[in-house]
Formats: sequence, structure tokens, C-alpha cells
Amino acid sequence: MQIARDRQLDGLRAVAVSLVLYAHFFAADGTHWGHIGVRLFFVLSGFLITRLLLEARADARFETATALKSFYARRALRIFPPYFAVLGFVWLIGLESSKEVLAWHALYLSNFWYALQNEWSPWVLCHTWSLSIEEQFYIVWPLVVLVAPRRSIGRICVGVIVFSLVYRFYWPLTGTPSLVRDLLPPASMDALAAGGLLAVHRSQGGGVWPQWAQKSWMPLLAASLILLWLRSVPKAPMLEWLAWIGLEVFPLLPLTMLVGSCTRGIGGYLGRFIESPPMTALGRVSYGVYLFHAIVLALVVEAQPWIPVNVSEQGSGRFLVAGAGTLIVASISWLAFEKPLNALKHYFPYMRSGGTAAAFVKSGGPIRKERGSAEHTAHPQASLERGKAFQTSDVQ
Repeated sequence: MQIARDRQLDGLRAVAVSLVLYAHFFAADGTHWGHIGVRLFFVLSGFLITRLLLEARADARFETATALKSFYARRALRIFPPYFAVLGFVWLIGLESSKEVLAWHALYLSNFWYALQNEWSPWVLCHTWSLSIEEQFYIVWPLVVLVAPRRSIGRICVGVIVFSLVYRFYWPLTGTPSLVRDLLPPASMDALAAGGLLAVHRSQGGGVWPQWAQKSWMPLLAASLILLWLRSVPKAPMLEWLAWIGLEVFPLLPLTMLVGSCTRGIGGYLGRFIESPPMTALGRVSYGVYLFHAIVLALVVEAQPWIPVNVSEQGSGRFLVAGAGTLIVASISWLAFEKPLNALKHYFPYMRSGGTAAAFVKSGGPIRKERGSAEHTAHPQASLERGKAFQTSDVQ
């Protein structure tokens, strides 16, 4: 059931990356939907990484050093190869004079670079700001989840969310808006911590949403939609600041509850759509789609003289051509490059080899276990479920 439910999380990834493509390829009005897609990615990442680490910690064979080394090695196998391949390609062909700033991107400091410059230049790598945020999260968060007292992890998540809210309310006092307010880590840590809090809630057997969440999510969703609709309307400076804070804060609970609902499995037409083969296929390659889409767009615009539709401006032509090109590149990367590298993760188990759960997952069946002179069949169901979760969460 864990793997079946995680198909819906793949579907949510497809929704998130589709919102990003819509914003960067189609919408002509500076839509906020792309940012909502990135926030959904953050909630998903916070949930999956925290769930993975909590399940590793719950295993009887858990050792902090082994789990940390395995986590960082697995993240490197999943993230680094395509990311540095993109940086190498950009360096090789010199897109938008990006060579001068590649060191910032190579060190996963893109968000700080764009914040310091206060402009999206070079544009072809601007989307890497969110990948830098996630990498900074991956460095620190495992230490929190695996080392801090388990009962305090939920409170730490709440503290991070509160700190992020305080950070947002500080910015109206500074006057002029700038990219710094959106690109420094505190601006995104609330979404990552909200996903982590959801994982803590699930690990404690929380199957029912708290009353305050059940009563709040719909008004917050309605307020978010109204603010999105009014975003292009001119406003006084103070109202502009309040609208910005609202668009950052109000969608957080609905997005978190959406992820939580998909972890249990949404039924009906919506659930079948989210876990449909096209959606889960797009979700599996969503990292590549996000990583490659700006590069593909830059190349498509350069090739405008040989393309019969208008790809130089936002619209349906750009969305179809650049979108199709991005899907092709991401699919090839997944099949020929990323998927084979993911297979190497079995060399980095979260627990030391040996023990019934590892043998069960590896063999795919029951384990024959000697007790004295007699053989018995062991069915460690809980450990098997944790093993499956390790595999699916980490691949995602």
C-alpha cells in the first residue's frame, strides 16, 4: 500500500512541475502559479525526506553515522549527476555568459547570487535557486531528524515555521521589495518544515487532521485564490506587502493537507487522475523537467528562425515546442542516465547489512530462520513496509 499511495505523490510532482512550465512557457502576466508549484515541491520534499529519516531511525539496527553517510551518498547519486551535467553544458556552449557565475551554482549558492544581484541574470540558470534551497535543506535537516530527541522534532518544525513567518513580516519594514526577501533560506523553510511536520504527524499515528486544520484549510484556500485573482490589480504599498505575505502564507496549509491526503490515497476521479500512468510518468521525470526546462527554452528561442510557430514570446507555441523538447530531454536523461545511477543506491543501505528486514526486502519473500534444529518462516511485515518506504521515498 505504501508504494500505491506514493504513486499519488508522483502525480503531485507532475502537478507542481506543470505549474512551473505554465508560468515559464505560457503565461504572459507574471503569474504566481509557478511559485505555487515550487512551494508544493518544497512541501513534498520536506515530507518525504523527514519520513525516510524517521523510518530509518525507528529501525532496531539504526546507527546515526551509517544513516547519515547513506543519506548523503544517495542524495548525491540522485541529484548531482544531472545537475552538474547541466552546468557543464552551459559552460561548454556559453549560454547567456553564465561561465562567470558557475562557481555559485556549483556550490549550490544560486539563491544567494541572485539575491545579491537583485536581478534574474543569467536567466537560463535562475530556476536553480530552488534547487540550492533544497540542497541547503538536505545538508542540515538530516542532522536535526537523526540527532535531536525524537519527541522534539515536531516542535522544531513548528519553530522553523514561526521563524519563517517572522522573517516575512520583517520585510515590509525595509521599504523597497527585493529578491532577497524571496530567495534567502528562511523564505522557503516554512514549506519544507510543514512537510516535515506532516511526516512527524504520520509517524505518530496521526490519521485524522486536527480540528483547526479541518476548519481552516478551505478559508485559506479561498483567500489564496482571491489574492491570486487580485495580484495584477494596482495596490497601495502596504496592501502590496500584505498581499505578498498572504500569497506566501495562506496556501501553505492547503498544500500540506493535499500532500497528506495523497499519502493516504485520494479516492474518486481525482485520485485516479493523480495516479494515472501519464501523471506518474511525468512525476518520475519531474526533476529532469525542472532542471532542463530553462536550457531547452533558451535553445528553442535561439532556433526561432527554423521553427514555424512563435517561440520567442510566452504563449501556446512556446509551451508546445519547448514543453515537448523538455519532456524528451528529461525522459532520455531518466532512462539513460539517472535511472542506472539510482540503481547504485543499494550500495549505501541506511542500516548495516544483516537482519531479517534487509534479507526479506532483498529476496522479495519470506525468510527461513533457524531456531534450534527446526525451521520457521518469519514475516516481518512492519520492517518490510519500512524497507519499501526507504526505496520509494529515496527514488522520488
